[in-house]
Amino acid sequence: MAKGKTLSFTDHLRELRRRITYCLIAVVVTTGVSFFFVRDIFEFFRSRAPADTTIVYIGVTEMMTTYFKLALYTGLALALPFLLYQVLAFIAPGLTRRERNSVIWLLIAVAFFFSSGVVFTYLVLLPPSMHFLLTMGTDIAEPMISIGSYVSLIVRLIFWVGIAFNIPVVLYFLSRIGIVSPHWLLKNWKWSFVIAFALGAVVTPTVDPFNQVLVAGPIFVLYLIGVGLAQLARRKRKVRHLVPAMAEQE
Repeated sequence: MAKGKTLSFTDHLRELRRRITYCLIAVVVTTGVSFFFVRDIFEFFRSRAPADTTIVYIGVTEMMTTYFKLALYTGLALALPFLLYQVLAFIAPGLTRRERNSVIWLLIAVAFFFSSGVVFTYLVLLPPSMHFLLTMGTDIAEPMISIGSYVSLIVRLIFWVGIAFNIPVVLYFLSRIGIVSPHWLLKNWKWSFVIAFALGAVVTPTVDPFNQVLVAGPIFVLYLIGVGLAQLARRKRKVRHLVPAMAEQE
């Protein structure tokens, strides 16, 4: 797209259609590639469960459906950087240079914190959660874990914990646009502690306090990190408004 060129509404629609087409092609390609590694990906997930756990499929089409779902989830994850680039490429022409830089750093921060949540879930949260869920009541009944429910549970956990790990980015953005202040965030830290445990109870599939603390603890720490980032955003916002004011005085 030519720099400084004004586009009509129809041109914007064409550009949007082009970007969406690129995104769909990327997802199709990455999903197709992922399909050949579904068995390895499942073994990667399977390692989070106790060694003696038996995973079965109970529906005629469940195994095939799970194969396609796992390939699609992996394909979306692999295509995510390209999808974010297409979003940036679509909105960039309407932004100033400073705004483009801010959006780029925002997307990098979102990707970093989401990836941190994925790693935390896989390495820290899943082993005790799966052990609790798959060994509870085994003296009463023998567990027969459906492969579809197992994969869906792990993907759901990874996704929502990854979203929760973006709390610092959200607080930074809200402070940057002036909706919240660092002082207000610090003043209400007790409520953030309560909300962290509420999120821990919602995100974790178990009811034991140990796994809830595993999620609530990092969320509260991320809130404190978000307060620090909010303070940084507040300072940048003050500098941005101060520079034009000094220029006008001169």
